[in-house]
Amino acid sequence: MTDPIFDPDLLSRCISCGFCLPACPTYAATGDEASSPRGRINLMRALQSGDLDPYDPTLQEQSTQCLGCRACEPVCPAGVEYGQLLEQWRDHQWKGRRQPLLAQVLMLTARMRHVFRALGVLRRTATGGQPPSQQAPAVPVSLMLGCFERVLFPRVSRAARKLVPGMAVPAGQGCCGALHAHNGDTAAGERLARRLGDDLPGTIVTTSGGCAAHLASVLGPARVRELSAHLADHGATGELRLDGRRARVALQDSCHLRNGLGVWKQPRDLIGQVADYVELPSATTCCGAAGTYSLLRPRESRRILNAKVREIEAADVDYVAAVNPGCLRQLRTGLRRARSRVKAVHIAELLAKAADQGPR
Repeated sequence: MTDPIFDPDLLSRCISCGFCLPACPTYAATGDEASSPRGRINLMRALQSGDLDPYDPTLQEQSTQCLGCRACEPVCPAGVEYGQLLEQWRDHQWKGRRQPLLAQVLMLTARMRHVFRALGVLRRTATGGQPPSQQAPAVPVSLMLGCFERVLFPRVSRAARKLVPGMAVPAGQGCCGALHAHNGDTAAGERLARRLGDDLPGTIVTTSGGCAAHLASVLGPARVRELSAHLADHGATGELRLDGRRARVALQDSCHLRNGLGVWKQPRDLIGQVADYVELPSATTCCGAAGTYSLLRPRESRRILNAKVREIEAADVDYVAAVNPGCLRQLRTGLRRARSRVKAVHIAELLAKAADQGPR
């Protein structure tokens, strides 16, 4: 007898109540039951029982179409852990030639620690060993450098180090494995997370919501803190002003950070301490980045992003802050395409800029 594809306990929790339907972006876009969490779980059950052939095109389509945003989890009365089911599904569905080629390339690239370390040096990513003893916290705090973030957005880590000077930035650290876990290789994702946990002593602070959720699932939430959750204990300083007034700032949630770790209030509170916070109607819903989704399914991703950009423009804000590098890249792309005056920034950069400006 072959091992089951899905954890039977996880799969049996769904009671098909439909509470997930309004929360699901793909169901909202298509109105197709198969494109909802409930519909996809029914497909998983059919695959598990053998009622559907593993090569059925609907299985491949729906395992790829799902954003993996986990917006269905907080609204589920039965506590279905859909994110785990999706990872198990992709582990089975995305094998060999069925795994998207681009995802394979990205995962292979993310394992090249020496390459990212060299590029990080060239891009002037934050550096620093253990802090001086007089500054060292009782429990060591280490800053995680995202693999692609250190190349695309090196100023984010420098801003984070400025906000928390006592953090160490151990050299040679690699990928956390979130990319692998979300793209059909959970085993590699867990191995990389544990290896990173060995490389980074004490509490791990990350500037990526998606990485935070993955690391916490492997190492435990006590060891991992997203930057805004870490800063919330101390608050923000300074004030961000433009043209003699407080800046107006919106936020785009990280789906995994909000839905996986329950971190959403902290970044809003921090922004409100240094600027006028403006809540976007769809701040809690996916921007379409969704890890590799914007690269694997660009048409659907762009449709989601275009609606988000129109909403940001209508809100008349100066900045939209992100707590995840993928979201930051997505928002910058959309705003640049729309020739918007609104700037997308990482929350670390925003808070560091406010601290530099000082109180007014």
